[in-house]
Amino acid sequence: MEDVFTRLRRVGALKRHHLGGEPSDRRLARAAGVSHGTPGAWLDGRQLPQRVDPLLAVLDEIRAEAARRGLLATRADALSADTVGELLDERRWRAAFEAERGRRTERSRIEAERQRARAALEHDGLRALQAALPDRPRPLRAWPAGRLGVHPAIPGQHHGPAGADADRFVLPRYVPRQHDVRLQRLLAAATTTGTDEARPVLVVVQGPSCTGKTRTAYEALHAAVPEDFDLLFPADADSLLAVLAAAALPPRTVLWLNEAQDYLADARGEAAAAALLRRLDGEGPLLVIATLWPEHAEALTRPATHARDAHRHARALLAQAHWVDLPRSFAGDLDAARAAAAEDPSLAEAVAAGAAELTQVLAAGPDLVRHYERAAGPHGPHGSALISAAMDAHRLGGLGALPLAFLEAAAVGYLTAAERARARPDWFGHALARARTLIKHTTRPLQDVPHPTAIGRLPGTARLADYLQHHGRHARRFRCPPDSFWNAAHEHLTHPETPREGLLRLGDAARRRARYAHAVRLYDAAAEAGESYALIRLGQMRQDNCDMEEAEKLYQLAADAGNTDGLLYQAALWEDAWAWEEAEKLYLRASAAGVDDALAYAGLMWDGAGEPGKAWAYYEQALRAGHTDVLVFMAQSRRREGSPEQAADLYRRAADAGHANALRQLVCLWEETGRQEQADRQLHRFADEGDTESLILVAHLMGRSGRPERAELLFQQAASAGDHHAWFLLAFMWEKAGDPEKAESSFRKAVESGDLSALRQVARMREAAGDTAEAEALYWQAVEAEADTDALSCLARIREAAGDRERAEQLHLMAADTGDAEVSSSVLSLARLRGAEEETYLRFGLAADGSASDPWDWPLLP
Repeated sequence: MEDVFTRLRRVGALKRHHLGGEPSDRRLARAAGVSHGTPGAWLDGRQLPQRVDPLLAVLDEIRAEAARRGLLATRADALSADTVGELLDERRWRAAFEAERGRRTERSRIEAERQRARAALEHDGLRALQAALPDRPRPLRAWPAGRLGVHPAIPGQHHGPAGADADRFVLPRYVPRQHDVRLQRLLAAATTTGTDEARPVLVVVQGPSCTGKTRTAYEALHAAVPEDFDLLFPADADSLLAVLAAAALPPRTVLWLNEAQDYLADARGEAAAAALLRRLDGEGPLLVIATLWPEHAEALTRPATHARDAHRHARALLAQAHWVDLPRSFAGDLDAARAAAAEDPSLAEAVAAGAAELTQVLAAGPDLVRHYERAAGPHGPHGSALISAAMDAHRLGGLGALPLAFLEAAAVGYLTAAERARARPDWFGHALARARTLIKHTTRPLQDVPHPTAIGRLPGTARLADYLQHHGRHARRFRCPPDSFWNAAHEHLTHPETPREGLLRLGDAARRRARYAHAVRLYDAAAEAGESYALIRLGQMRQDNCDMEEAEKLYQLAADAGNTDGLLYQAALWEDAWAWEEAEKLYLRASAAGVDDALAYAGLMWDGAGEPGKAWAYYEQALRAGHTDVLVFMAQSRRREGSPEQAADLYRRAADAGHANALRQLVCLWEETGRQEQADRQLHRFADEGDTESLILVAHLMGRSGRPERAELLFQQAASAGDHHAWFLLAFMWEKAGDPEKAESSFRKAVESGDLSALRQVARMREAAGDTAEAEALYWQAVEAEADTDALSCLARIREAAGDRERAEQLHLMAADTGDAEVSSSVLSLARLRGAEEETYLRFGLAADGSASDPWDWPLLP
């Protein structure tokens, strides 16, 4: 039996050759109730209607025309013996149409079965991949709040008999706030878009410790994400990398990155960020939900200021995110919280505490601090000493799991002589019990560490409660750990289980605090663990000590270990010694090893050495290699040579390549060369776009080039747009211009606008004006508000001038111990005050002349 499309083409031929094209397509379209061109498409065999009735209406019109011409009994065509009447017979057409519909149904069934088979194979393949991973997706609703990182809350006073709920996970009633609306809309939009349009989406919930970040994300997840989504919660960066490497993160999955800094902050985190960035370019719908503390967000997104860009991929990843910020308190939502508290004992107790920081109270934060600071009972001081040591390990090294042997050895230096004398032989067990006291039936200062590969806890370890980590960074910011801490770190934190990045950070902390001997030991341990940047740090210390030969050896060891920054540091050594050819060789080696900026650095070196021809050759070589940032260096070179037109062209090319600073420099060049109209147009664009950073930078450059009035207008424009740091920079400009009154006025405006970093500057100007009393008061405000350690040194100087040597000594010691001030000057001042240079230098690991000592002869690695 011929198919329906062949029969349609035969009817079309009949209409054209035997009926003279009649009836017309327009008449047939009216009869069938379709558009003008549709009957022609049917009769050409190109289309088939969804229903048979419109087709039969067309065939009836053709049959009527054939009957009018007396052709029904004649042979239809040479293809068969059918008459025209038989070709147009309605029953035959219904049968042909049903046969074609049956064939289509069968083809659809077969194709659906094939698709199901392919999907099953893909699903089985995906499940096989996921089964081999350490962490696997599970249905969204299978994840309880506690497993996703939500902190249990205080149980309240009416949860039943005493002790009945001690081990119960309490999740208080949730009080929605304004940010919840936006977050839920983001998640809903990302998961309900049509399949063909869905894209992966990254959402970051940001807020300080114990503000409810994880609970907020958890509630939004359940309110806005469909139940058929899976959720994956990788245990660490290695697990995340394994998932991404295996392409085991399919659509309709939520990737849960609670405390995202744990995944992104180190070298493995950079690899994870790069892989996740690629996955965000793939198929959706896919949700990545991350939580971050502001300080971690700032560290991961801060632009690089030196050759090594430690967070380049993390910064690029977070630039794709939708950010949802959580406030510290419920100050604007207390009425809603009180209403919800009427039905929730936990919330009622938090509200009764009288603070607006409900989430912190719910998580027992204040009680943790009270337990730590009051140190009641015979074992209280010993327990608090353990907590203090854990605080310092976290704030200085970022260490989570800590060996109990480390805490025991470190705690000795946190106790007074009397407290050590009263300790019994079994003091550590009692101290540990005190530090593990259950607070508000919710949390403990020192907590168990989950075993990474097995059920239960990791024996012999503990971790500090999150809120105490946060509290320790503020409460101990002016404290340097005792020697027992550093010695315990070297003895107990140098085993393979300790992250080598943690050893490096501890070495950095010791070095910043002038504990050079401890820094050397920790860097050495980190280097033995494979951390090549520790070799570079040792090289920097040798360089600071003017031992260039040993510094170069250490930089070369780092390079031999695969750290290309070692080549750059070696090159800088030779460059500082004016040995340009030797430095050039090292820059070329670094470029061959894949350092993107090495050729540009070589060009800058020759530029500075007065060899523009050699510099330009390297610039062009870097540009050919695709490093467009070198265009800015080329423009600056031409600008120095007095070729503004060529400089402008290079700045434009750099700006077109996406380098924002090039456009700012171009505006300054226009200002210098009298192209005021062009400069004004671009400055207006900056203002319209809210780009206060560009306004400030251009203003700063204009101030440096001797145009303070023009710069002042731009600084004020940026300040009016909400960038209050503009007042700070404007003040420095007026001070440099020799106008202290305008400078102090601008510094005060910066403080009034909320830029408390200007407090020390106002104090400095008051001191210069002879108002020592106000200056001292302002310096203390800077210390309290901003932990401004330079202000501590200024206070020490004032106390010393007033003859208060004891207080001056205390302040110098505080400044040295923070690690944020210029410690050498504080230590030298301290030694001079004490009249005991040798004793003071010994404490800080300095030689008799104040330089770094070599207590272990700085052994090099083989």
